[in-house]
Amino acid sequence: MQAALIILMVLAALATLGVLARGIIIMARGKDIGGKASNKMMSYRVAFQALAIVFIVLLFLVNRPA
Repeated sequence: MQAALIILMVLAALATLGVLARGIIIMARGKDIGGKASNKMMSYRVAFQALAIVFIVLLFLVNRPA
């Protein structure tokens, strides 16, 4: 159970990093005048961060002494 939670946490963190990098690239290109794509990337980033936090909390709960 612990190993699965750690793997899921790392995957969520990497997804957060990937979405953050993609959002920065979109903003750096300057083609997103209305900010629609940047806003979508920001929403994805927040969602992946929340997912990573949920996995961290679950990992702490699993490792809690009885």
